Amino acid sequence: MTKTLISIVGPTAIGKTALSIKLAQYFNTEIISADSRQFFKEMNIGTAVPSTEEQNAAKHHFIQHISIKDNYSVGDFERDAISKIESIHKNNDIAIMVGGSGLYVKAVTKGLDNFPNVDESIRTELNKRLIDEGIEALQKKLKSLDPKAYESIAIDNPQRLTRALEICIGSGQAYSSFLTNPEKSRPFKTISIGLNAERSTIYDRINQRVDIMVKNGLVEEAKTLLKHKDLNALNTVGYKELFNYFEGEWTLDFAISEIKKNTRRFAKRQLTWFRKDDTIKWFDYTTDINNITEYIEKNL
Repeated sequence: MTKTLISIVGPTAIGKTALSIKLAQYFNTEIISADSRQFFKEMNIGTAVPSTEEQNAAKHHFIQHISIKDNYSVGDFERDAISKIESIHKNNDIAIMVGGSGLYVKAVTKGLDNFPNVDESIRTELNKRLIDEGIEALQKKLKSLDPKAYESIAIDNPQRLTRALEICIGSGQAYSSFLTNPEKSRPFKTISIGLNAERSTIYDRINQRVDIMVKNGLVEEAKTLLKHKDLNALNTVGYKELFNYFEGEWTLDFAISEIKKNTRRFAKRQLTWFRKDDTIKWFDYTTDINNITEYIEKNL
């Protein structure tokens, strides 16, 4: 098989975007973004969307292509990304995909898992509990029913959290037990590259990135989105904390410290997810690009 997808993964703020651009230039190809937070046109600073300069350095797809008001599922992304990869492969044997949204990466490289149908009343009840008791109550429930899922899914995302819980409750089995379906066949091979660093380094990079975001206008950006705070797309790190500040519940300094803390937790969950995939070749984030291209060339 000559058609290849190079998938670049790793925790947030590790340098995936910079590597993807270098590889896209090296192979003269285009980049698919698998960062679900970067899909939304109304969100820019808080989602670390590649700069205009970075997007001009290599052609990107699925960057700010939908609205926070749109319904766009991981299944939609799977369909659209596969179609775009096939389009790129008409002119180039190699395409690049980059992003830290594990489920979206898996959807493209291996296909989505098949879950049992469950009674809709379970979701209704969980959504009611979410409103009445808060997200922490549902997180605690998932931890008791499926510790494995609790450690690996985005538990700060109400939609993902309630989905995992409704499967647990409706099927009587752990949500994570359904994550073992056979891989779908793809018309390309995948070479997976992971970037990593010492935990302290990752945390330092995250803290620095948040400070830069604030300096670049994150607070002002979040304020323009306050009226949409109930949309699922905005129940995400970097925005929800500032909404608490705007509503007088937190100080600005505390909100920023919570953004850093929650981003560090997110990075930990990303690594937990990706480390389950033994096809990923891990490199330190400081690795010379030549070493990475040499590895890819050997595996093409």
